[in-house]
Amino acid sequence: MLRSLALFITILLLAAGCRVAAPADPAASPAVPKAYNQAANTSDSVSVGTQPWRQFFRDSALVGLIDTALRQNLDLRVALTRVETFQAQYLARHGALLPTLSATGTAALDRYGEYTPNGVGNYDTNFSNNTVGNRRIPGPLTPDLFVGLRSSWEIDIWGKLRSRRKAAYLRVLSSEQGRNLVITNVVTDVARAYYELLTLDSQLATLERNARFQEEGLRLTKIQKQAGRVTELAVQQFAAQSLRTKSLAFETRQRIVETETQLNQLLGRYPQPIRRSRLLPTQSLPASLAAGLPSSSLLRRPDVRQAELELQANRAEVDAARAAFLPSLTLTPYVGLNAFRASLLLDPASVVFGAVGGLAGPILNRSQYRADLRQAIASNYESYYRYQQALQTGFREVVVGLKGLENFRAAADLRAQEVDQLRKAVATSNELFIAGYASYLEIITAQRSVLEAELSLADARQAQLLQSVNLYRALGGGWQ
Repeated sequence: MLRSLALFITILLLAAGCRVAAPADPAASPAVPKAYNQAANTSDSVSVGTQPWRQFFRDSALVGLIDTALRQNLDLRVALTRVETFQAQYLARHGALLPTLSATGTAALDRYGEYTPNGVGNYDTNFSNNTVGNRRIPGPLTPDLFVGLRSSWEIDIWGKLRSRRKAAYLRVLSSEQGRNLVITNVVTDVARAYYELLTLDSQLATLERNARFQEEGLRLTKIQKQAGRVTELAVQQFAAQSLRTKSLAFETRQRIVETETQLNQLLGRYPQPIRRSRLLPTQSLPASLAAGLPSSSLLRRPDVRQAELELQANRAEVDAARAAFLPSLTLTPYVGLNAFRASLLLDPASVVFGAVGGLAGPILNRSQYRADLRQAIASNYESYYRYQQALQTGFREVVVGLKGLENFRAAADLRAQEVDQLRKAVATSNELFIAGYASYLEIITAQRSVLEAELSLADARQAQLLQSVNLYRALGGGWQ
């Protein structure tokens, strides 16, 4: 027994010495900068991404739409089922570490040949003086009945099963971050669609207001034509301008329908009216959005967290693939009742028990193991580069968002001043036209310029809102 134990330990030590070497690390990537830029708001340690979305969005109608989307959005429900799938995989990997126990009942009927060990042995056994009564082996068909419990347990010597369990657990956490990423996308997509809808409402109101002004201008031009002050060309020019404005209004109504339909789909429902505010809430935006430090704000992003957990899971898969080259130890104990007659099966003398220990490892044709290892290493490299890619993407989005918020705010302010000047120009041109110091072309040009400026102002305010939403998402906000 001692020799057998020593031999067994020697085999295990030799197997441990044959462990596959760890793969080389992937190529190093540049370190994440310590700050986004030299702006004052990036020195704050607290990022706006730490705010819950209910505090960041101050429009009650938008908050209600987001609530509906988080309850009914189909992408989010798919993400929840994906989490359950990975939880089931973790349950299976965890169970592989524990022994299995099965209730077993078997019945066999064998006819042994006369020139086989069992045939000769059974024949001689029945002639023995000790084989009498129920001990005699029936023939020529010999039954073999067993009822009992059988167990199988692979003892995780090298950590292969534990590595697989760790990988499965990390993927559960990764799927939860994937769910958070879907929540973030749903929240920001609803906000974008909502702000686009408000922008279209504002532009439609501008077009309808200008259409009324142009209709009035057309009516006055017709009166002046009758008085001989203008020609038919002026009437035609005013009529063409009015028709163009009306056509733009119909195009805007179609875009409103499309945006409402898209928003309803995000809410997980069929088209219906969207309750919303009347004005773009640019005045509710904070003067600045603190970005915080990249070392903390980037790690709040669900996509970065998901990529990091996938990297850790793939590293565990590499460890499991390396351990698969080593021999595995399996114990298979059993206990039950075994007899060759049904009437003897419940006899206490039919109780049997035992255990078998097996040590098995790949020696020849290890192509599948090598392929699994290469695949695990490749997946590990891929997850590392995806993690670095997520960091770089997040950093880029924050930098663009910080400058974009500043630039779009300045652009919106300047366009508001432009609209104010052009409205004064329209009033001045009307007065000059009435006094005979301006032509109808100057009035048409002034009206067209103010219409384009008002539409452009609505776009600039929308861009300002969307930039704040994008920056909030880039800083890891929206999922909590």
